[in-house]
Amino acid sequence: MLLLETSNAQSLNNSCNVEFVILGASQDAGSPQIGVNDDPAWRNVLHRNTATSAAIINRKTKDRYLFEATPDIKEQLFSLDKISTSLNGDPLGISGIFITHAHIGHYAGLMFLGHESAATKSLNVFAMPRMEKFLRNNGPWSQLVDYKNIEIFPLADQVLVELSGGIKVKPYQVPDRDEFSETVAFEIKSSKKSVLFLPDIDSWSEWESEYGHSLQERVAAVDLAFLDATFFDNNELPGRDMSEIPHPRMVETMEVFDNLPETEKNKVYFIHLNHTNPARFFTSSAYKNISERGYKIANSNDSFCLD
Repeated sequence: MLLLETSNAQSLNNSCNVEFVILGASQDAGSPQIGVNDDPAWRNVLHRNTATSAAIINRKTKDRYLFEATPDIKEQLFSLDKISTSLNGDPLGISGIFITHAHIGHYAGLMFLGHESAATKSLNVFAMPRMEKFLRNNGPWSQLVDYKNIEIFPLADQVLVELSGGIKVKPYQVPDRDEFSETVAFEIKSSKKSVLFLPDIDSWSEWESEYGHSLQERVAAVDLAFLDATFFDNNELPGRDMSEIPHPRMVETMEVFDNLPETEKNKVYFIHLNHTNPARFFTSSAYKNISERGYKIANSNDSFCLD
């Protein structure tokens, strides 16, 4: 989990019908990252965080949906089971997994669904066209399809998917380093509140110029926004030209909202923090800067009631 003074979110509440839960808020490889032996997280578990993931719990229908299948899916499902178990009959107690794209922190956890591990049966995996093609045509993922461990539910840009209990999910394609698949954000709506889940993007300006979506407009349309915060600023990787590494910097994203009302800034939670991002630690000047400007960093197990 992130080392924070207090949780940013509401307390878990079993009276909540539809709950959105953060299961991890780190970049794909988590914190600490492989090979970085001087990271304090090796010695202090409070500094550790798993790869970015979230879940929707619908207590009325007893359905749970994951957003991302990370390499940390075992630990994240264990945490989810502490909050709410499901009776839908699946070995993992989940009704489906939504995948944003084919980078390791977002889909590699699917490997645990096969016969070597959970042996799920026709578990719905919601994927865009290139992502679906990638899973069907490349091992070991194709084995999950062939053995019917998963059943791929095809998504399309800005085409709404309605889940049980009236929960609606709409993918929005975003610009990213798309070697194997396209990349999307997900807008998730219950009958009362909505969430934007956007863990990975190259550029806010490119999202507007290439796909016609303004960050301000998309955040204005929801109640909560969980946004890519891989890097804090351009001083984070000494010796490397960070102009060659996409992702909007946190300082840039805050500038988008700084002149807007507090109601808009209060919607913004940062996710997908790289292990080099100083905002990981609440004692850092970066964390203090973010907090003083009215923004928040998502923390594992943060919970938000949507209905």
